[in-house]
Amino acid sequence: MSGFRKFILRGNLVDLAVAVVIGTQFSALVKQFVDSFITPLLALVGGTPNFDSLVLKVGKTPFMYGKFLTVAISFLISAAVVYFVIVLPVARLLRLFERDVEATERECPECTRSIPIRARRCPECTAEIVAPGPTRTVPAPR
Repeated sequence: MSGFRKFILRGNLVDLAVAVVIGTQFSALVKQFVDSFITPLLALVGGTPNFDSLVLKVGKTPFMYGKFLTVAISFLISAAVVYFVIVLPVARLLRLFERDVEATERECPECTRSIPIRARRCPECTAEIVAPGPTRTVPAPR
């Protein structure tokens, strides 16, 4: 029992469980948002997107591809809402925060691996790195 308890209480397993619970709740939130706001807006334009009645019969076996189309369209609409309402604004917000952070790494000129700015030798290719000196601006010819 003690081994099982250690396994359950390890940080990464608990983090995974929390992520699954939050992901499930977030999925329900997005679905409800789409059902409450986006689907009625689409219904104003082109009617309710419901293809549940589409059925293909092969012999006596029905293939209800209409239900799949309805769920696929709902998924695409939900993915678009999540992207444009959540992903893009958060990415812009993160770029605003990163703009103020001072650079701590640069690329090695030989192997293009990220190395610390103060490094004198690349840990990957062992090339000697020339310390960046003051930049000089050359006036444009007239």
